[in-house]
Amino acid sequence: MTIHLILGGARSGKSRYAEHCVSEFAHQSNKHYIATAIAFDEEMKARIAHHQRSRGDSWTEHECPTELATLLTRFDSGDVVLVDCLTLWLNNIIYNDGVALSENQIQQRVSELVEVLGTTSAQVILVSNEVGLGVVPMGEVSRLFVDNAGWMNQAIAKVAEQVTFVAAGLPMTLKGAKA
Repeated sequence: MTIHLILGGARSGKSRYAEHCVSEFAHQSNKHYIATAIAFDEEMKARIAHHQRSRGDSWTEHECPTELATLLTRFDSGDVVLVDCLTLWLNNIIYNDGVALSENQIQQRVSELVEVLGTTSAQVILVSNEVGLGVVPMGEVSRLFVDNAGWMNQAIAKVAEQVTFVAAGLPMTLKGAKA
């Protein structure tokens, strides 16, 4: 098992770097792309289409807006799995129930994901936004998201063998061997 968490801001190059990391295993493994985005509007549809075109046809794609832990149990040592991205996944969980979702329910979903990551034999590369470097947003649901994104990133970084921060397209190793 290898868990690699890649963090960065919007348009930092984190997805491109994650795809590069997957290419290191491509000759020996099945490449899987787990997309967590939901195309709510035309702009998001265009973003998704752009990412699909840039990846090409060598990936098996899985659409998974909320049931990430369950999906990850299906992969084994012959698979390299890229999850892009965790913060969209978290947003989907919070958005589905809005402020009615309790802190404990959100943390339970993250705990389930961390538990699966700790047992998988697949190579898993996870992309997530580092939202803690910006301004704390106004609004209860926005703060709920920012707080839980930070806690989620910390929990996954704890079980990950590698953690990389990407800024301006440049990867910086935070934990583990340089990829």
